[in-house]
Amino acid sequence: MIQLLENFRVRWRKRRDLPTPEALFHDMTAWWESPLGKALLANETDLLEPTLARIFGYHFLQLGVSEHSMLGASPIGHKLQFMPGFDAAKTLPVANNEALPLQSDSVDAVLIHHALDYSPDSHRLLREAARVLMPGGKLLIIGFNPLSSWGVRKLCRWRNTRPWDARYIASSRVQDWLKLLDFSVAKVEHCAYLLPFKHSRFVNAAPRFEAFGQRFHAPLGAVYVIAACKQVMPVTPILPRWPKLPRPVLVRPVGETARARPEAAKVKLDS
Repeated sequence: MIQLLENFRVRWRKRRDLPTPEALFHDMTAWWESPLGKALLANETDLLEPTLARIFGYHFLQLGVSEHSMLGASPIGHKLQFMPGFDAAKTLPVANNEALPLQSDSVDAVLIHHALDYSPDSHRLLREAARVLMPGGKLLIIGFNPLSSWGVRKLCRWRNTRPWDARYIASSRVQDWLKLLDFSVAKVEHCAYLLPFKHSRFVNAAPRFEAFGQRFHAPLGAVYVIAACKQVMPVTPILPRWPKLPRPVLVRPVGETARARPEAAKVKLDS
């Protein structure tokens, strides 16, 4: 009995452990190519495209857990994405999402694509995204919704496989973190009402589930999208108080007051 409890404790601890960034990047890149992953990506792309089309600037950064880019619909020319480890077959630069090699206030928009679900320090990841984002810049966060059928399957899933090993942070909790970082949340949307089963019958029925969920705007989709803006703090310059100068005294010249009028001088000579 004691050995059984010990095995249960070890397996439960492994279930809660997050994978290494390199293993996560490789596994999630492969999972997005599965039928269930493609269906989920299609729903995320359809929801994200109208928002991306309204964001303008020069630099757009994506923080994700795979090499798949979600910025195809963005009109911004320079799109930046990192990978956690070096791979000779990949062309992406290498960097840690929680320690970006970018200057502060240098990026116009940031998209966090499920990176918050797998981050060991979510606060640090959000602070790093806020640091590189320019004042007034846009922040988009895509995460798994624990209040969905996918969240229920995560609780019932014993094996530690992707993407059921993610943290599934509630959108309300993420919004509270954003407010502490001086972000104003513009909107929160949900999508991906498909069932979390890879059987072709459920995957093919994903469009019908999506149409039904979007019709009623139910917050029960597998994914939520948070759109926020980095607030600009007004700066009021403090000017030095100049000393008051004494007002000049205006005095009429003596010569002007003493000068006789020509008419008066003529009369005096005639007399």
